[in-house]
Amino acid sequence: MMRCWVEISRERLAANFQAIRKAVGESVAVMPVVKADAYRHGAAEVAAVLTAEGAEWLAVSSVDEGLHLRRHGVAARVLIMGGVLPWERPLLKEFELTPAIHDLADIGAIGDIPYHLKVDSGMGRLGVRATPREIVEAVAAHPATLEGLMTHFASSADFSSPQTDLQVETFEAVREALSAGGHSPRYVHMASTNPVMLPRRHTWQNMVRPGIAVYGYWTPGKEAPRPLLEVKPVLAWKASIVLVKEIERGSPLGYGAMYWAQRDMRIAVLGIGYADGLPHKLSNRGRILAGGRPAPILGAVSMDLTTIDITHAPHLKAGDTVTIIGSDGDAQQDARHLARAAGTITYAVLCGISSRVKRVYV
Repeated sequence: MMRCWVEISRERLAANFQAIRKAVGESVAVMPVVKADAYRHGAAEVAAVLTAEGAEWLAVSSVDEGLHLRRHGVAARVLIMGGVLPWERPLLKEFELTPAIHDLADIGAIGDIPYHLKVDSGMGRLGVRATPREIVEAVAAHPATLEGLMTHFASSADFSSPQTDLQVETFEAVREALSAGGHSPRYVHMASTNPVMLPRRHTWQNMVRPGIAVYGYWTPGKEAPRPLLEVKPVLAWKASIVLVKEIERGSPLGYGAMYWAQRDMRIAVLGIGYADGLPHKLSNRGRILAGGRPAPILGAVSMDLTTIDITHAPHLKAGDTVTIIGSDGDAQQDARHLARAAGTITYAVLCGISSRVKRVYV
C-alpha cells in the first residue's frame, strides 16, 4: 500500500486509441499527444502501449520531452509541437526528432531535416502568420523537407462560433498555394481531440492529433453534436487514510478554521494535499469517495493532508483506501467532476497530479 497513488489501465489506454483509429478510418493517421508526461499518465509507459498498438507518430511539446521518449527506447516518429530553441536544434538530427516550425526564418536554421510547418490560422499563439505567397517562397528557398502542414483550432468545441470554419479557410489557402507551387506535404493535420470526438470530419485531412481523448476525456461543446465515439478514463487516483478520529460539535478544522463542525462527527485525515495535485480550491467544497459514498472535504486542503467527513462509514480506519478519481462501490467521480468543483478544467486536474504521486500500471 502507498500513501497516494494513481492506477493507470493499459487496457483502457489501448482501447481508447483503437476506438479513435476505428472512428477516423484507415486513411487517417493517428498521432497521440503524450506531452506533459502524457497528461501525467507517464509518457514512457503510455508511449510503449500506444506504439505496441500501432501508433507510428507521437506528439510532445518540447525537445526535452522528445529526448525522454528516446531515452526510454521509443522508436516512433516524434513531433515537437511547442517550439525548438536555438541551442536545441542540433538535437533534432541526433535524436531523429521532427520540429513544428512556427517562424519562416527557422526553416533555414534546421538544415536538411524534415519538418511540419504550423500555420497560425486564428489561434494567435504559435505558428506562421505570413501570406500564402511568402510561405511558398520560404519553403522553396531551403533544402529541408516540408513533411507536414498543420494548424490548431481555438474554439472547435463551440459550434455556435464561425471561428473554426474561418481557420479552415485560412489554412486551406496556404495548402492550396503550396500545392500550386509544387509542394505537397505528406501529412496534413488540423484536428485534435474535439474535432475528432464531436466530430468535424472535414478537418481530419490525413492525420489527427488526439490528446485528452486518449486518456478518456473530451470537452462538451456548445451547440455540438453527440460524440462520435466513447472513450473511458484511463487513470484512477487513490489515497490512504492516515488517521481517523471523533470530533465534537463546534470544533474548528484546518488552517484558518475554515470549517466548524455542525455536529459530532467522525473524520478521516487523508495522505493527499495540494502538493500531490489536489486543487486547493476544493477546500470545503470538494468530495472524496469513501466507504462507497461521496464524503465532503472539511476545511482547507493542506499541502500534504486533507480531511473528510466519514460519519457514514464507521468501519473505515487508518490504512484504508479512499478514491479521488475512479469508483468506490456505486459512487463514481472523474476528473471532470473535480474540475467543476474547483472552477478549473479537466486538463488542469490531470496535469496537476504531481510527480510524488506514485504511478501504478495495471
